[in-house]
Amino acid sequence: MKRFEELFAELQHKVATNDPHSGTVQAVQDGRHAIGKKILEEAGEVWMAAEHEGRERTAEEISQLLYHVQVMMLACDLDLDDVYRHL
Repeated sequence: MKRFEELFAELQHKVATNDPHSGTVQAVQDGRHAIGKKILEEAGEVWMAAEHEGRERTAEEISQLLYHVQVMMLACDLDLDDVYRHL
């Protein structure tokens, strides 16, 4: 099990080292527009899971949404402290 901060550190490392096998690196290279579309898709899936698919499926969809939000953070050169300042 990974924590939010651990996942972000892992993704940061992949992007910093330009890991050629990383889907995260590819997503960042695809740009903010593509990442934004994926965030919207995942947000919709969270909603539908919450309405119709139960706790486990909702948790899974939320984890995917959080991943894509972190990818957007990387694409925007944001770190966790940048976001935490607004919580």
